[in-house]
Amino acid sequence: MVRDLLEASGHEIGLAADGPSALESVKTREPDLLILDLNMPGLSGYDVCRAVKRNPGTARVPILMLTAQSSVEHKLEGFEAGADDYLPKPFDARELRARVAALLRLVRREADRNPTSGLPGGHAIDEEFARRVAQKQTFAVCYIDLDNFKPFADHFGFSVADDVIRDTGEAIRLGVSAVGTPDDFVGHIGGDDFLVITTPERADDVAQECANRFRAVVARAVGEEAMRIGSFTAIDREGVLRTMPLACLSAAILTVRPEDWVSSKQLGARAAEVKRRAKQNGPGTIVAEPV
Repeated sequence: MVRDLLEASGHEIGLAADGPSALESVKTREPDLLILDLNMPGLSGYDVCRAVKRNPGTARVPILMLTAQSSVEHKLEGFEAGADDYLPKPFDARELRARVAALLRLVRREADRNPTSGLPGGHAIDEEFARRVAQKQTFAVCYIDLDNFKPFADHFGFSVADDVIRDTGEAIRLGVSAVGTPDDFVGHIGGDDFLVITTPERADDVAQECANRFRAVVARAVGEEAMRIGSFTAIDREGVLRTMPLACLSAAILTVRPEDWVSSKQLGARAAEVKRRAKQNGPGTIVAEPV
């Protein structure tokens, strides 16, 4: 009955007759969601849930316990075993569909977050573009990256570099919150590349605020003396001792009109071109252009 109900909602469903079969099925093909009964032959729902969540390869699979055992004690034991949701029988079909949809939505959102910054990644960025274009909004995209970050990371080490990336994401988020609008979007494209979607009127202020806050991030990482000097001495990849500037933030701001929209790929290519010109003007440059 559960299979028929969820297939009618467009989901692909596989069935397992008992606990060991469920584990074998998960091992053979990782599902997007696992729905477990509590009383199953071989291994209980608790046992299967613990085994799935203990395995680093499958721990991210969400688990919904769907069982006639509805006491608080059973629910607590289910959550302690690692279940992400618990629905007692008898249940309303609409509630089951809603809970399944919510769990799948959560998994997609979390899977798309950058593990260092915690900010939404590529798929969420594309969805945000599509949403604004569909609503016929004119919007500005601030493409942000860090100049001189590779030699900075090589010299100060991956731990400091990770801290800087994480704190940069937070600094951008706080900067947007301070001078942007409630509807602004902050994303992490990857590496040292970030993105802010805001209104054309706020874009310059947002980019400048993010640049100011990034300087504080670097200061925390390298200390005030290095910030005062503005550079560090390190051996480059050719083995030559050089004086290198500290990392700083640059931005390319593009205004997008829905009637001119082509694709996020085309927008990214245009942004890369504008960023190259910005870097030619020196590190830490902010350039704004229409698409």
